[in-house]
Amino acid sequence: MSTQTLPTGETATRRRTGLGLVLIAAAQFVVIMDTSIIGVALPDIQRDVGFSPDALTWIFNAYVIAFGGLLLVGGRLADLFGARRMFALGWTVLLVGSVGAGLATAPWVEITARAVQGAGAALIAPAALSLLMTLFGGTAQLPRAFAVYGAAAPIGGTAGVFLGGVLTEYLGWPWVFYVTVPIALAILLLVPAAFPAGTRSAGRVDLLGAVTGTLGLAAVVFGVVQAPEMGWASPSTLIALGAGVLLLIGFGARQARAAEPLLRPRMLRIPQLGGANIAQLLLGAAWIPMWFFLNLHLQNVLGASAFAAGAALIPMTLLIVLGMTLIAPRLAARFGTQAMVVSGFAALAGGIAWLAFADGGYAWHVLPASLVAAAGMALAFVPSLSTAISSAPPADAGVASGLVNTSYQIGSALGLAALSAVSAPVAASAGPDAGYSAAFAGAAIIAVIGVLLGAALLRAPRSGR
Repeated sequence: MSTQTLPTGETATRRRTGLGLVLIAAAQFVVIMDTSIIGVALPDIQRDVGFSPDALTWIFNAYVIAFGGLLLVGGRLADLFGARRMFALGWTVLLVGSVGAGLATAPWVEITARAVQGAGAALIAPAALSLLMTLFGGTAQLPRAFAVYGAAAPIGGTAGVFLGGVLTEYLGWPWVFYVTVPIALAILLLVPAAFPAGTRSAGRVDLLGAVTGTLGLAAVVFGVVQAPEMGWASPSTLIALGAGVLLLIGFGARQARAAEPLLRPRMLRIPQLGGANIAQLLLGAAWIPMWFFLNLHLQNVLGASAFAAGAALIPMTLLIVLGMTLIAPRLAARFGTQAMVVSGFAALAGGIAWLAFADGGYAWHVLPASLVAAAGMALAFVPSLSTAISSAPPADAGVASGLVNTSYQIGSALGLAALSAVSAPVAASAGPDAGYSAAFAGAAIIAVIGVLLGAALLRAPRSGR
């Protein structure tokens, strides 16, 4: 019996692309983990660092604002200076921010370090997707690569809940930040072996566009994340949102006139790219609030500990991983992007509505409802993500990656803030369970909007039969 061996060059190439995919998935894992790992540690950070109760939320907000505001700039830098360089630079910045956050002894130091972490993530995320296209673009392995990348996000979110509890209890809260350091060091050592060096492109960064776009996105996110606490009609919220809208209008005007714009207007006229980005925005706006309020429901209504609540999310996470890596790519190849996104949003809406209106414990209520929602997320996420990236011209892959990441992150922030504002008054008058149900109902409505817009905007041809 003879065995078939691959040529040495082909074997080396497969090993390199395999290592590259591991590092790309690790990037998505860490970027999402860093948003969820701090939750359990917040009381200890408040006590040791000296945060007031009102300022404590900025440990989360500083990361989200820097991340969401700088993603487009990160994408443009990846296009100009090479995705590998920006990927490595992003990990270096993230490492510095993680060390600073763990060493912080004053609130302003902690908040600044978290913003530095967010800036590093904003360089990493679009560069990672650009590198994914470099390694797998035009190959039969591209759908599976997108699936692995997408599945890393829910794993990172759930792992963050687990690690946050374990590290805080046994090593102390600084380790929720220090845990990123060895991962970053390992990735920096492996980057040269995993990715081609790439080349610098002729051109420059549109500084005026970068400033107006970054400040505009940051101001909108700032206004949205503080609105549940300060009030949607408060002067600080209105000023932030108004300034953000004006800056984004200025950003759009600048892009229409600039010789080398940060975001080429023609990209926004690509129907599939625009529709896929809207799908990603709505997925973030429905999924992240559902995940956030489900965690609170498990702890505050069903009485689970933080660790047990994280364990209760494992079946949902496993289904997403299996769905994204094994099922969604095959179904997308057969039925196309539009059918996958529409059916995925429909399942997501059904699962979240079940959480909103059903009444029962974990086994007969939360578990099946969360699995239906997870199946919907798995079906819709990968096809919309791959369409958003592959629809852009190759020269704009970095910006397209930054744009789709921005869409998802801004959708997450908008959805969480809006549904927190819906939940809070209901919870105050009728109890926390009713408040969470109101938030679930709102998230289900967002998913229904995704069904309608997915059917109207996505006209992607079938990728295979």
